[in-house]
Amino acid sequence: MELLRCMACFNPKDGFSSFDKEKVLKLATFYPSDFSNIDLMDLECQLDIFIGDMRSDEDFQNLRDISSLLMKLVETKRDVVYSRVVLLIKLILILPVATASVERVFSGMTFVKNKLRNRMGDQPLNDCLVTFIEKDVFLQVSDDDIVNRFEEMKTRRKIN
Repeated sequence: MELLRCMACFNPKDGFSSFDKEKVLKLATFYPSDFSNIDLMDLECQLDIFIGDMRSDEDFQNLRDISSLLMKLVETKRDVVYSRVVLLIKLILILPVATASVERVFSGMTFVKNKLRNRMGDQPLNDCLVTFIEKDVFLQVSDDDIVNRFEEMKTRRKIN
């Protein structure tokens, strides 16, 4: 919950009324591989200038969400000036996608690794998971193509 509260501090609605520098700095500490102690000090300096700049610039007054904030920062070339802030915003936007992807993989693994396959080795399990997770891609391949490919492989093995 603390992570979500900290993420909400970047919400640009109402002139960045929910901005809280301390929570943003705490948010950065959740990413220790991306923010060293020096990076945190740099971020702290950038945040002081960032919030004043955002609140005084008309271009940033009518933004609805964090993704539009990031797009506007890139559009106005402020992503260079506020590089640490932009990195943190990117991490915020990636988090839900990464979380959903991990949950999807575990869900697929639970589905694939049922009682019949419980003693399956890693490689066959991985093969089954790839076809389950990327089923949209595999559904585009026709059964005839699969059969033809299998027949080609059988023929090659007989020749060799």
